Amino acid sequence: NFVFSFNFCVFLSVIFVCQVYMACQSMLIVLIGSTSSSSSSSVSDQDEGSQQDSIVTEWLLVHQQSYKVSLAGSLFFVGLLLGNVVFGPLSDRVGRRPVYLTGLFLEVIFGYVTAFSPSYEVFAGSRLLVGLMNGGIGLVCFVLTQEYVGKSYWAMTGTLTSMTFAVGIALFGALGYFIRPWRSLALVSNSTGVLCFLLSVTLPESPRWLYSQGQTERAEEVLRFMAQRNGSVVSNLRLHRVGVAKAGNHSNQRAGILQLMVHPILRLRTIVLMYVWYCCSLVYYGLTLGAGDSSGSRYVNVALYGLVELPAFPLCMFFINRPWAGRRKSMAAFLCLAGSACLCTIFIPENSSGSLALLGKLMVSAAFNIVYVYTSELYPTVIRWVLHHHHHHHHHPSLL
Repeated sequence: NFVFSFNFCVFLSVIFVCQVYMACQSMLIVLIGSTSSSSSSSVSDQDEGSQQDSIVTEWLLVHQQSYKVSLAGSLFFVGLLLGNVVFGPLSDRVGRRPVYLTGLFLEVIFGYVTAFSPSYEVFAGSRLLVGLMNGGIGLVCFVLTQEYVGKSYWAMTGTLTSMTFAVGIALFGALGYFIRPWRSLALVSNSTGVLCFLLSVTLPESPRWLYSQGQTERAEEVLRFMAQRNGSVVSNLRLHRVGVAKAGNHSNQRAGILQLMVHPILRLRTIVLMYVWYCCSLVYYGLTLGAGDSSGSRYVNVALYGLVELPAFPLCMFFINRPWAGRRKSMAAFLCLAGSACLCTIFIPENSSGSLALLGKLMVSAAFNIVYVYTSELYPTVIRWVLHHHHHHHHHPSLL
């Protein structure tokens, strides 16, 4: 009952551009931090070296300094972790829209800092800050997606977000191929963020958040506005008045978090799910960020790792809703397949192991998606954002 044609289009385009932007920022270090194999051996230096323009060549991050490249990558993900911890409660207190817009605005600013950074230190700092904002936006974007649409659409919006992220990775691979100098690459990938910001300004505040804060009139206003843009006039829209005391709101959140630890069934679920999130993100980001290292053209690899995710989504939607497969069985199966595909790469000669790794990536993406949907459904609402933060807690040790 919440899908409005026009509104939904605007909303989808925002999500699309936002996820593409976030994908670009996450993958940036893979392309601009690349060392060509020839820079170490100066035999074929003339033909390669002339085209190479990355942070490695600019600040000479080789030998003892080479750790700095991966450090910048890790800093980005440390930022993500902090962003989730800070922005989650903030978006509950201040509202989704202001937090989202502010975060996006700042991320664009810091993205420009990255592109124009005079020294490595500034570069690393800006990556940390971009990561911080990116984490916040990712979380709030996820929450907004879930709150704009009715519960029956959650599986769909969840998979849509991840799909656009995958498309973003592929687009970024293509961009990197055409734009070699790293500063211009950073600039161009940042301009998608500007586009995203301009689109996002049109979004209304989340009606569910307003309602939960007891601002019923404003929630009604937003709903009317959405309906109006959709060309249907709603005259008798009334939401039940709720007297929500602000204090009550927060204590009930605390209760939610405690419940996760205290309640035996929930506790077991939480531990298992956290571990599953951890595995998924470890393998997922491990494979994706390692895309540059495997044989062949780096740009093709990055694009392939993005595109290989796309078949995962139809697969998911197919298995999730089949009575004989269901959430749990299909998740387990995908995880097993992913694990075995990745293990098999050890026993296979270097040049052909890439395809297996891609298969592993496909399976992991599928599992990741199911976990998203599954987590949303296993918990009462109060608790959902807590868990969402937790999965981000676990993304990043994988890189450090």
